Amino acid sequence: MRELKAAIIGAGSTYTPELIEGFIDRKGSLNFQTFYLMDIDKEKLDIVGNLAERMLKDKGFKGELVLTLNLDEAIADADYIFSQIRVGGMAARIRDEKIPLKYGLLGQETTGVGGFMNALRTVPVMLDIASKIEKLAPDAWLINFSNPSGIVADALLNHTKVKTLGLCNGPINMLKDISKTIGTTDFDYEYVGLNHLAWITSVIIGGKNILESLKVSSGAKMKNIPAVEYDDELIQAIPAIPSYYLSYYYLRDQQLKKCLEAEKSRGEVCVEVEEALLNQYKDPNLKKKPEELALRGGALYSTAAVSVVDAIENDKNEYHVVNVKNDGAIPFMQSDDVVEIKCLVNKQGAKPVQALNCDNRFIIGLMQAVKAYEKLTVSAAMNGSRSDALSALMVHPLIGDYNKAIGVLNEMLEANKDYLPNFFNK
Repeated sequence: MRELKAAIIGAGSTYTPELIEGFIDRKGSLNFQTFYLMDIDKEKLDIVGNLAERMLKDKGFKGELVLTLNLDEAIADADYIFSQIRVGGMAARIRDEKIPLKYGLLGQETTGVGGFMNALRTVPVMLDIASKIEKLAPDAWLINFSNPSGIVADALLNHTKVKTLGLCNGPINMLKDISKTIGTTDFDYEYVGLNHLAWITSVIIGGKNILESLKVSSGAKMKNIPAVEYDDELIQAIPAIPSYYLSYYYLRDQQLKKCLEAEKSRGEVCVEVEEALLNQYKDPNLKKKPEELALRGGALYSTAAVSVVDAIENDKNEYHVVNVKNDGAIPFMQSDDVVEIKCLVNKQGAKPVQALNCDNRFIIGLMQAVKAYEKLTVSAAMNGSRSDALSALMVHPLIGDYNKAIGVLNEMLEANKDYLPNFFNK
């Protein structure tokens, strides 16, 4: 096996031990001998990085682990680059969640107005990272988890030359949920959609589609989404098993009510969870990922990332759900639309599997509307266009009202002024 270098951008994240655990579990097939952990927050980087070092050494790692604040140093000559950045930190996320509520709109990290503002901050930074990768590690694969993952992937795949796969732990959790329900991993499936707007449209066992018997309200319930239940009539109206994020669309008022009534936003809860985790990470005797990390909501995060890398590096021809250009796989979407879909993954990258069970206007209408929003959001983020930003909010199914859209846009742009040079430094 060839020796590999991994760069983790945003390595001060409390998720990093999950990723390190994934590398340890796959050391028999992935020979990572160099790890560069990069972050702009030195204190968090030192805490998380020291735990990562203890985890690796405890399992016999003899290679090099470097903690750095220098992005170029981390990227240079890397084989695989993992991005998990949060521009503006948790303070920006909390604003994304709280400001929309004043306008009767959902505030969420990736969905609706919150996801929109997260994209405006994140897309320019990711494009800058991509430009460095083009120069310093042109053959590297960029595995992106930075939210909103689908919009970031659309920007990277359509506006850079970097080999990019957008990942989320949602699909792997949905498939695990189905496997648990039917008692086997021996099934085929079709998965189509956009990131956090997706459906499993078939589940095949022995040549038979058992989807109707499996249609339940969950998909995989995510810790960062307020719990709701679908009634039987709604379940029957949905022609597939929906991602749990679709509860924001199907039960909008109920989810809005839960957010308004919550004592703390999800971001505020995450701040408390992260503080507790970082205190644990400081323990010099801790040499493994603590169980409490599951409270952060990143279940199977490393499995999704490292298994895809394994499939690329070892030319495995495995199927994984990733965010890639549609390239004709979903007939009602444009070729350059980035979609979240089942793909065949090997050393060439990820090739989307032709979708056969999604010719349903229930799915078509929502996917096309949200993709229009995503494309306008990428344009707004790149060009600092208020017109595109307003258009994005107006076309989004969860927003649509001009008075709400212009009010929340003005307030959120001003609140994020320090992170939006494209809008304010003209």
